Amino acid sequence: MSAGGELLVGLVILVGLFGIVVPILPGTILIFAAVLVWAIITADVAAWAVFGVVTALLVVSGVVKYAWPGKRMRTAGVPTDSLIVGGAAGIIGFFVIPVVGLFLGFVAGTYAGELYRLRGHTRAWASTWHACKAVGLSILVELLGALLASAVWLGAVVFA
Repeated sequence: MSAGGELLVGLVILVGLFGIVVPILPGTILIFAAVLVWAIITADVAAWAVFGVVTALLVVSGVVKYAWPGKRMRTAGVPTDSLIVGGAAGIIGFFVIPVVGLFLGFVAGTYAGELYRLRGHTRAWASTWHACKAVGLSILVELLGALLASAVWLGAVVFA
């Protein structure tokens, strides 16, 4: 692959990393697709091995992203219903206040769901805080997997 092509793949990977931190774009999918295109065009055994490692890293981080924070929320007693309300409010908030509305809507929706369920500000806020920490952990796990996958691809490009 030409240097320009590799630069383009690198830019798509960078956009994917940005999409993980600010969930506007499907970051993990962009990274996966960029490395897949690179492997197809490069068409050698090393490129396909890199693609395999990248895929494994992204899949493992995707599984851990949902399993670990979900377990923490269940342990803290945050019900799925409140998270669904928070997610719906986050989606609505995203369109009302672009980007920031997603986070504000999630927090407000989760808090409203927990306030209705628990009938008290202190317990509702504690539960909402657990949900926010779990979402943050989820983002960090996905970002770590994506950064490792990106580093594997970059190492292959630089040292090949």
